[in-house]
Amino acid sequence: MNRPTGTDDGGTQDGPRLPRRGQGQLESQVLTVLRSAGGPATAGWVQEHLDGGLAYTTVITILSRLYAKKAVTRTRQGRSYVWTPASDEAGLAALRMRRVLDGERDREAVLARFVSALSPGDEARLRELLSRADDGADDRDGSDGSAAPEG
Repeated sequence: MNRPTGTDDGGTQDGPRLPRRGQGQLESQVLTVLRSAGGPATAGWVQEHLDGGLAYTTVITILSRLYAKKAVTRTRQGRSYVWTPASDEAGLAALRMRRVLDGERDREAVLARFVSALSPGDEARLRELLSRADDGADDRDGSDGSAAPEG
């Protein structure tokens, strides 16, 4: 059995050990590479364009997790899939936030704590975004006094 043996620097005889990535870091890197494709890409293409020499199976696992999170879409092409980003990094962060919120029983308490922990600038941004979202909802549902468009 030819296993690499450890060396004093924490690496192996085959080369230095790569540092472990933080949770979500690989997903972010895969999304970045996938967005750079400019269209649907295979897992093999993603693997070739990632830094760090990840195994093909690892890339497939990450893409499958992103698919489960609705951060990417996939289309059957022959016997495999091509992958397309459904979201940018901000969208992925929003999906993670939504999953956390969906997993809590007391949503109001979680939201209240979240808002109370925001910086004044972020709180102002959030209020502006909520106001814009409300304005858009008014326009779509006719609650601004006009009739809603038939669709």
